Amino acid sequence: MMEGFDAVQVRDRLVEGVKALSLQQGFTRVVIGISGGKDSTVTAAICARALGSENVYGIMMPDGQQADIEDSRQVCRALDINSRTVNIGEIHRALRAQFEPEKEPEAGEFAVPHSTESDINVGPRLRMTALRYAAQALGARLAGTGNLSEATVGYCTKDGDTSCDFALLLGLTSLEVVEVGLTMPEIPRSLVVKTPTDGLSGKSDEERLGVTYRAIHDYIRKGTSGDAATDEKIAAKERAAAHKRRMPPVIDPGFGAQA
Repeated sequence: MMEGFDAVQVRDRLVEGVKALSLQQGFTRVVIGISGGKDSTVTAAICARALGSENVYGIMMPDGQQADIEDSRQVCRALDINSRTVNIGEIHRALRAQFEPEKEPEAGEFAVPHSTESDINVGPRLRMTALRYAAQALGARLAGTGNLSEATVGYCTKDGDTSCDFALLLGLTSLEVVEVGLTMPEIPRSLVVKTPTDGLSGKSDEERLGVTYRAIHDYIRKGTSGDAATDEKIAAKERAAAHKRRMPPVIDPGFGAQA
């Protein structure tokens, strides 16, 4: 447990917050992308407590084969929420094929160079399209699953997992999400403490980031990770990711807003 952090109190505030937003905006259903990791698991559990499991719709979205897809199924079973699997693999392959470097562009068209990072980020963007499709069809709101640690260092995909109707965990660091998850017996503990991965690159989050979530937590909550070089690495990521945390800049047309 982390000193000064009351996970039970935070959990209950999140539950009440979802209830209040539901009443304010007039929705009763939520859609959530279920990855089998702690963030989507905790988000689903909070929403189930707030709105009832029958009003939570979990969508599992493997990109072809997903090694840990059973973890996602376990979440849906444990919480007794509605579930559906939408495999984005075929759509991803079709889109990738349109941009293959060896694919000769038509006369007057430009070629697009191969980009591993661009291809990795297609997954979250296709998943968000699927989630938006389901949410609109169900008359539901889309619950975001990103946390404060990821948002701070930009470990999220613009127009992908950053898109949601409400951000349930964006005020909590990755470590705090774990603490909240451990207060809910309906969630399998193994999924709460599971090593976070993006499910796309084959690496853990910390391997891809080059810093630990503990260091990011301390940087956010204490002002320093305890190591100057690590602080600068995190700060550099924070600066570079500012565009992901803000609305896009509006170019001034030179006149005021019209009535």
